[in-house]
Amino acid sequence: MIKRRINSVAVYCGHEYGTDPQFARDAARVGELLARNKIKLIFGGGNVGLMGTVCSAVVDNGGSVLGVSTTHIVALQEPAYDGIELRMTDSINARKTEMFNESDAFIILPGGLGTLNELSDIMTMQQIGETKKPLYFLDTNGFWRPFSRLFVHMQDCGFIEDVHQYNIHAAQTPDELIHKLLQE
Repeated sequence: MIKRRINSVAVYCGHEYGTDPQFARDAARVGELLARNKIKLIFGGGNVGLMGTVCSAVVDNGGSVLGVSTTHIVALQEPAYDGIELRMTDSINARKTEMFNESDAFIILPGGLGTLNELSDIMTMQQIGETKKPLYFLDTNGFWRPFSRLFVHMQDCGFIEDVHQYNIHAAQTPDELIHKLLQE
């Protein structure tokens, strides 16, 4: 198998900070490490919550960023991050497609329903063979542990044939996550 360089990664995470301060510290470290390793950040374009934290860290460390948002999201809840390349789409589905197409891999940080939706889309595309792009979970303080249990439960109940068909990697720290990503 030929290894290929990961040049860009979509990071999916909350537009809130969450209740654990470690979420924001880890988001900042992920952004810093992406910039230091010259991996372009593809993200939802917002300047709030964990997504704004990741973007700020990339920008502060001289990295490259592409934000992808929708007019509707910017108007309602997520002001766009200033000073980055920003693409606007007409719908959330177009936004997800744009982020998917621009990325070589995906990182999932703690987040809410939007993060879960994006995660589900990527895993579904892996399941049906539409992508082999790798997916990395940052399991900050066990945030994704309940999802992991649900994933195994779905397999045990016969709804997922083989959890090993997915190109999924989990890490406990940002440094471990980026190390795994660089080994891809």
